[in-house]
Amino acid sequence: MNFFSDIKISFIKVSKGFVRYRKAGTGPPLLMLHGNPQTHAMWHKVAPALTNKFTIICPDIPGYGESYKPKLSMDHIYYSKVSMAYDIKEFMNLLGFDKFYLIGHDRGARISHRLALDYPDKVIKIILLDIIPTIEHFERTNKEFAMGYYHWFWLAQRYPIPESVINKAPEEWFFAHTSREKKDKDFFAPKALADYLECLKNPETIRSICEDYRAASSIDLKDDDRSRKQNLKIKMPALILWGKKGKIEQWYEPLTIWQRYCFQEVKGYGVNTGHYIAEENPEEIIKSINNFFK
Repeated sequence: MNFFSDIKISFIKVSKGFVRYRKAGTGPPLLMLHGNPQTHAMWHKVAPALTNKFTIICPDIPGYGESYKPKLSMDHIYYSKVSMAYDIKEFMNLLGFDKFYLIGHDRGARISHRLALDYPDKVIKIILLDIIPTIEHFERTNKEFAMGYYHWFWLAQRYPIPESVINKAPEEWFFAHTSREKKDKDFFAPKALADYLECLKNPETIRSICEDYRAASSIDLKDDDRSRKQNLKIKMPALILWGKKGKIEQWYEPLTIWQRYCFQEVKGYGVNTGHYIAEENPEEIIKSINNFFK
């Protein structure tokens, strides 16, 4: 099969810059948001299999891939999940989609969480992959979290400390960063890997990744705390999936945690993978989407 079934790459201009994306298929819109340190290419084994039932939309999220890079600020506001969720909403509006199904992985799942909170009229149903809410991670920080997710603290150091190191060896950093569970270098498909690495060799991408994590450790926590105090929760049906070989199940009871952030009963289960579920077991993600997004 050709990469992404030859679904072409497009660009569209939102208020802050251009977004790179792929769109194909017929049926209700399904927005798919990738994580760090990847691009929309992470969905290449999943999205083409859904185009007979959904209109799939796979963008590079703000700051990543070949999408625009929000500007620096002392408060990191342009990388807050509130800001990114607004930008993604604008992107979908420009494509003509007023409501959509939503699946997000890693950082894309954190944007998805905020989209569901701030724009509940937009999201029909939501699937979140391998996360718990950001504020829960920080409030539960212990030695295991600090060692296992050390990058949360390293990438959040002040500009340009982490950037100056990563930019000297972005490819080496990528393989170190993506090896929380040990994997061979051929784990990622060659064309997807080439896209990840090409984008990471752009210093602006590295800066954006670090700003994303700086926002997570500062302004995002304030926004999450405010939302929790206001009892703002996910209103639409939610499915939570995680990799059984990863850290989420090892450290937490994810469904118990997520239930406190959702009005409806939360469903979910662990998949026999590591963190990169969509690339390790795409069949399970395809099945979950088809079953849950009916």
